[in-house]
Amino acid sequence: MSTATQPDPEPIPRPTRLTAAAAVSGLEALALIAGGVFLLVMGLLGRPDSPQQAEMGGVTLIALGIIPLLAARGLLLRRSWSRGPALITQILALPVAYTLLTSDGAGIPAGIALAAVAVTGLVLLVNPTTTEALGIRGPGGDA
Repeated sequence: MSTATQPDPEPIPRPTRLTAAAAVSGLEALALIAGGVFLLVMGLLGRPDSPQQAEMGGVTLIALGIIPLLAARGLLLRRSWSRGPALITQILALPVAYTLLTSDGAGIPAGIALAAVAVTGLVLLVNPTTTEALGIRGPGGDA
């Protein structure tokens, strides 16, 4: 008795918008982790006003960087749960960008860049192509 195996159907390619959203989330994760490592190293080896505060800030940024990193991985693997943490990361970046934009000096270009990245991430994450690729249905989508 021979069993003929049928080839698996061709997997649907990942939409470019979903890949871009994962890249934005991953970029933010790397920036947070790099900032955390910098603060941690400066707290340990540098001469900050408060070493404990610098070290705790570094650990906090590293921990916060894990969230968009996991979200980026989930987006690449088309996990629907990953959209929530990715959206939250983008939304939380907007007040930080505003604070940088209202500061003086070097904070303004950083605020512009962060705002552009956050808005781009939001647009990519709410795009119908992205939500469809993640298997997320809108209101009334189950009818």
